[in-house]
Amino acid sequence: MTTNEVAKVYETVLSIPGMNEGVKIDVKINRKAVLLLHSIVSNGLKAKEGESAELLKLLPEETVKELKDFNDEFLKKAGLTELSEKLKGLQAK
Repeated sequence: MTTNEVAKVYETVLSIPGMNEGVKIDVKINRKAVLLLHSIVSNGLKAKEGESAELLKLLPEETVKELKDFNDEFLKKAGLTELSEKLKGLQAK
């Protein structure tokens, strides 16, 4: 599929009635998975020039903010915020 076709599919799925309804997810995963998931989501949400960010272009800014907030809350609940910040500091050097 072309990028344009994939974008149309996502746009269609995201517009299905009920997609904006809140859901409660009760899940238990280990801290290692939380830390890795946070890193993956954070990197995916950073749309740098030259990188493919077609899905992010489709999302309203409020949805992207919601994803960022959820990602941070996930890390906070696992007690890994400080560790994540220290790891980011190491990566920046």
